[in-house]
Amino acid sequence: MLVSAAALLALAACAQIQQEWRSIRSEMRPGDSTASAAAASPRSRGCAELAAAADANLTISETSAQGAQEIDGFQIPAHCLVKGVIDPRTGAGNRAFGIGFELRLPSEWNGRFLYQGGGGHEGVVRPAIGKVPLSGATAQPALARGYAVIATDAGHTGADPSFATDQQARIDYAYNALGRATRVAKALIARQYGRAPDKSYAMGCSQGGRAAMIAAQRFPTEYDGIVACDPAFSSARAAIAASWSLNQFLRIAPRDAARRPILAQALSQADLQLLSIAVLQACDDKDGLSDGLIFNRAACRFDPGQLQCGRGQSVGCLSAAKVQAVRAVFAGPRDGQRRALYADFPYDAGVAAGNWRRWRLGEATTGAYDASDYTYGHAILTRYFMTPPQAQLEPQGVNFDEVWPQIWQQAAATDATSTYLTTFVARGGKMIILQGLSDPAFSANDITAWYDRMARDTGGAGGAQSFARLFLLPGVTHCGGGAGLDDVDPLGAIEAWVERGTAPDRMIARGRAVADTSRPICPHPAYARYNGRGDTKDAANFTCQR
Repeated sequence: MLVSAAALLALAACAQIQQEWRSIRSEMRPGDSTASAAAASPRSRGCAELAAAADANLTISETSAQGAQEIDGFQIPAHCLVKGVIDPRTGAGNRAFGIGFELRLPSEWNGRFLYQGGGGHEGVVRPAIGKVPLSGATAQPALARGYAVIATDAGHTGADPSFATDQQARIDYAYNALGRATRVAKALIARQYGRAPDKSYAMGCSQGGRAAMIAAQRFPTEYDGIVACDPAFSSARAAIAASWSLNQFLRIAPRDAARRPILAQALSQADLQLLSIAVLQACDDKDGLSDGLIFNRAACRFDPGQLQCGRGQSVGCLSAAKVQAVRAVFAGPRDGQRRALYADFPYDAGVAAGNWRRWRLGEATTGAYDASDYTYGHAILTRYFMTPPQAQLEPQGVNFDEVWPQIWQQAAATDATSTYLTTFVARGGKMIILQGLSDPAFSANDITAWYDRMARDTGGAGGAQSFARLFLLPGVTHCGGGAGLDDVDPLGAIEAWVERGTAPDRMIARGRAVADTSRPICPHPAYARYNGRGDTKDAANFTCQR
């Protein structure tokens, strides 16, 4: 077999790194951890030297030593910043493609690696600091804790689904960008520090949460710990639900001067507030305390029909058309035979939150829709999942009897719905999933059903608790916000579980919407119940029970 000169040089460099690391290890005192020894070692390579790792499949555009600084409101330590493109190419339409990335390597490395998931249609490389991906999270980002962190654009530029006319770009977005970036990041980490990561984690919300689940399902030997928040794991069917919701609300929306439906006015804020209050009245006290947070979801029974206006009534109620639309949206999409195309959604108090409105209804005062169900959900349905793409198809043109055959090909490549995780589990892998109960984009009932199927297929309910736990966040909308508690630290929890065997029996959560309040968030199917005594704002006075 012929070996290129470049390959021989790479092998020689690798051998030198390994020799340096053996020297470092020989100087360690008994009891020193590998991570602490690496952090104390001055023998990591200079940042600029990483540019030499470039080849035909890896373009490196920047290697720069970064001092301590503030990024996204967090204090970030000194680190090496590497930017580049993996597998650059020219694709369909003569458009430039490739997996854009940035990798941040802390000067004091703790031996851990994190893949930071993106969001939406991707197409943008966000700062690779490993922030806990919930809007209310105040926990330190992974980079500030000493992790090496990579972020990617998932294989294309531009935050819209126009990339989906290119076959390889679809594959990259679905899963390949994660796999390629993982291996490139680990190779650069080894080149910089002289060894591979001790532990590897993936974390993200929405599409980033889907990527985290893909890490466990498609790359089970690469990752030790997964944190998936509000994951778009069944995004093809959720995209159907987005178009379904648009159809229900567009039917009842008032019209603008051009006779176009004004989606944002299908339900007023007073309507949503009325709905939220009614849900709380029906379900709030089922966990032992009326506090604006519905923890005992299983005991919640609510029908919006109780709000329907009576004869001559027009204030403090919903019209029959509005009740019908709300019922249809929360029940989820159906075909002409009434077969479910996606899960139903739980009723929860967060329906009155701004993030719920932005997803379902938007805020535009004309017929130019700006709801995320349209700009993201319907767009990805018609331009990415449909084969071939149907970019001009409006929500009212979706045929719910025929939509699944149009999208199943891409759904099979993209959705993280596998329930057979035996390799991941056998290697000691652990998974934490967080889901807002008021998420209008991805149903909490859907991820709960997936978790129960996974428990059955990968070892039974008791077995599932030993490696995967699902935490449902009352009042929380998509990736944080809403009327609930969205300030938690799942990264710290997964690290403790993977590395110290400390399973998260509860996670303490706080939130800006509920001032001076803490609650335990319990793993499904348990929920937090007030003990009946003590400060109702203190998590210590709540017990996880089934």
